[in-house]
Amino acid sequence: MKTFNRLTPPAGSNISARQSLSRRRFLRGSGIALSLPFLEAMTSVFAPAAHADEAAKPRRMFAICNNLGLLSDQFFPKGAGRDYTLSPYLEVLKEHRADFSVFSGVSHPNVDGGHPADVCFLTAAPHPGSSSFRNTISLDQHIAEQIGVRTRFPSLTLGVNTRSRSLSCTGTGVPIPPEDKAAHVFKQLFLQGTPEQVAAQIRKLETGRSILDTVAGQAKELERNVTAKDRERLDQYFTRVRDLEHRLQASRGWEDKPKPIVKAPVPIDPANPAAYMEKVKIMYDLARLAFETDSTRAITLMLDSVSTPVMDLADATITDGYHNLSHHGKSEAKRSQLQAIDHWHMKLLGKLIADLKGAREGGDTLLDRTMVLYGSNFGDANAHTCFNLPTILAGGGFKHGQHLAFDTQRNYPLPNLYVSMLQRMGIETDKFASSTGTMRGLEMA
Repeated sequence: MKTFNRLTPPAGSNISARQSLSRRRFLRGSGIALSLPFLEAMTSVFAPAAHADEAAKPRRMFAICNNLGLLSDQFFPKGAGRDYTLSPYLEVLKEHRADFSVFSGVSHPNVDGGHPADVCFLTAAPHPGSSSFRNTISLDQHIAEQIGVRTRFPSLTLGVNTRSRSLSCTGTGVPIPPEDKAAHVFKQLFLQGTPEQVAAQIRKLETGRSILDTVAGQAKELERNVTAKDRERLDQYFTRVRDLEHRLQASRGWEDKPKPIVKAPVPIDPANPAAYMEKVKIMYDLARLAFETDSTRAITLMLDSVSTPVMDLADATITDGYHNLSHHGKSEAKRSQLQAIDHWHMKLLGKLIADLKGAREGGDTLLDRTMVLYGSNFGDANAHTCFNLPTILAGGGFKHGQHLAFDTQRNYPLPNLYVSMLQRMGIETDKFASSTGTMRGLEMA
């Protein structure tokens, strides 16, 4: 299932007609084929395998992007530090004030381009609107590569009202299609297959391992007939293939283990895209269940507001599509509708935080062990600007209750927050994307 990204396959498979060693070639054996990398172009490799020692406390991340942002004058608080004054939107979260930090003056350096920037929310890849744009690995997939073998699913990639706009990208920048049907994800997470279905899945996994064994000898022969530069790239590629084998082995082990049992019923997905907030709530509930059962430790959720039609809200009348409302041109009529929508976003985020606080794991709450990142690629959707991004980080064992205010004109790198989050996950790194260090002012509890 694409959503769960248990396996990250090698790159695509065009075969050159040239007789000499082409830039795209297959290793073959027993009727199977394994594609080789672009030897002159491959630059991304899998990170080293995760440490074998399991952390005493599992750490998790839930990253949420609302790709139309929030009204900035209603979101950003006044004052800085721990004595800041709650903004209208943050007032909705006031009972959780000690559980989150709010950031202003942060953005991704060189990430521009308006709407295309949403796919860079977790990658920080520059200039997404350019014709030569190529994305890079996303934060969740970096986590999945490091510690993904510890759970049945290394990651979940989810979406609301989209099956194409994704926050998750592989090591080569390929987007992982999001799953927007919560019922489907729920069944994959919690419903056990028949013995025959489990056996069939195990056979598939074992076939994948046999492919790697079959082509191993040919791979070594190929390495002897290429340049030193290409040999180095092949070494990198085969390191990735070997990592894939380890993932296959890990998958084989999980197939033998029964899935967790939960009391929650299979969710019912609203058929109408206008039931946007109900869809968001269902996805939040699903993420909490996945974390409670330790089924995964990295989840992303793209809230695709651009494609959402006139929204159906119980306590407000919405007369225009979400996207059109975001281009409000300072119309108070449109802004008031946007405020109603944004207020619902904050209400649902508050409920998610409350639900995570209400679940216990060992001596901690689930929120203590779960980082909830909420933000947007837009600082101002009306002007299509991608700086001063509205950003909240809740939970995860940090010292919260503060407004970290940076220069709203010369922004502080948001990827620095990602480095801090990676370190909190127990991943040893001091760099991610365009970061310059860890997030200044954010300390672990």
